[in-house]
Amino acid sequence: MGRKDASTSRTPVDQYRKQIGKQDYKKTRPMLRATRLKAEAKKTALGVKEVALVLAAILVFLLAFYAFFYLNVSNEVDLDLDTDEN
Repeated sequence: MGRKDASTSRTPVDQYRKQIGKQDYKKTRPMLRATRLKAEAKKTALGVKEVALVLAAILVFLLAFYAFFYLNVSNEVDLDLDTDEN
């Protein structure tokens, strides 16, 4: 008896879900397949944020590489100037 009472009183959310399910059933298979593929493509696509982070990481690496060699070369040039003056 408890089950019968529970099935007759549906919440608005359940009624809404049932209505949506009926609408989806009316769609054709190609439409459903296209919708599913579109959602999957959206999930797997690279976002702008990920691309920007990768480019920023590469830029930081290149700047550190450049600064390392710049400092090494500038120290060698200073040593050469000191030896020329003496």
